[in-house]
Amino acid sequence: MDNKSEEFYIRLTEELAGSADWPAEYLFKFIVPSDAQKITTVEDAFNDMGAVIQTTQSKTGKYTSISINVRMEGPVEIVEKYKQLSSVEGIISL
Repeated sequence: MDNKSEEFYIRLTEELAGSADWPAEYLFKFIVPSDAQKITTVEDAFNDMGAVIQTTQSKTGKYTSISINVRMEGPVEIVEKYKQLSSVEGIISL
């Protein structure tokens, strides 16, 4: 991971730490190319966590947005999920 990404994750962890009492609900939002395997990879990362997952395909069908509402223990776990999913080709984390 490059320094810019690491700095981003450190800043995100700090911001999340001051934004809520943990554990708390957190909304992950991703955009991925509309590829069943990529969508499944993102959804599978939240298996057995009680997550509520909604997917919406773009008008052209080229991309799919994935919203995942799930209870997280804290900022470190959130950042770990973002890092885990960063390996999905073409993913955009919002």
